[in-house]
Amino acid sequence: MTPRKGPRSDGLGIGAPKPRVESNPRVESNPRVESNPRAESKPRAGSEPRAGSKPRAESEPRAGEARGRRFEQLRLALGSRRGGARPNAGRKRSGERARAPHRSRPVQRAAEPVHVTLRARIAPLRSQFVFPTVRLALVRATRRAPDRFRVVHFSVQRDHVHLIVEAEDKRSLSSGVRSVMIRIALYVNQLLARRGPLWADRWHGRALASPSEVRNAIVYVLANFRKHARRAARRGIDPFSSARWFAGFREWHVESGVPPPFAERARWGLALRSAADLEAGEAADFAPRTWLARVGWRRRGLIGIEERPAD
Repeated sequence: MTPRKGPRSDGLGIGAPKPRVESNPRVESNPRVESNPRAESKPRAGSEPRAGSKPRAESEPRAGEARGRRFEQLRLALGSRRGGARPNAGRKRSGERARAPHRSRPVQRAAEPVHVTLRARIAPLRSQFVFPTVRLALVRATRRAPDRFRVVHFSVQRDHVHLIVEAEDKRSLSSGVRSVMIRIALYVNQLLARRGPLWADRWHGRALASPSEVRNAIVYVLANFRKHARRAARRGIDPFSSARWFAGFREWHVESGVPPPFAERARWGLALRSAADLEAGEAADFAPRTWLARVGWRRRGLIGIEERPAD
């Protein structure tokens, strides 16, 4: 009987019997235990201590805790010194007159004219030298887009300008008034060889929603020079306004062909002498289109030449 040959062993370990590996019955019987080669080979982020830091002992309390209790920040009863609703709060006046508040403009209706007031930093606007430049800026601003924004009445005083305008909507009103302010500022600064802002504040506007309000506003704008006059003004209309194109006076009509009676002398002249004077304005440039500014206010009566605004 031939003896059974064993496994080949040539000294290189080929054919040598493999060592027996003992298995752990707990690991094999637990299906949740899975080996993750990446987790075993790569340490967990944040597990290594930072350089220079000391390891925290297990019994050491965490930040904000002390022996099982959390810290609570205490409040100091010092009272409110700034901010909040209180008497005399807010920015104080920088001059004698209060400034226009920084509030959202109301919704503009196309059927309602708006009374606009512009206040300047300088006071030569109502002069024989500066007024023609201001009037030129108003005419050009009105001719810019008359379907969306137009000036129907204006009055230039010593340091402020009154306007009655018509606008299609809120956006047209805002852009139109800004166009007027920018044009006047550029023209006046160029004329006076000055630099810097011309206007002292934001423009103030008030919508006119009834025939009585429109009539009162027209009297206030066209006869505003009587309110600021140091002495009693003569009988007549204001040459520093759009009264010469206004067709609502009781004693004088623009289409009569008779020169208007002026309360002050207009030294710059009324006749057109050059091509530049053609932009001095016409009655069609300041013709109102809304019912309130064209017909509605007449129901409260025409305006007298010597009528003055209420105090």
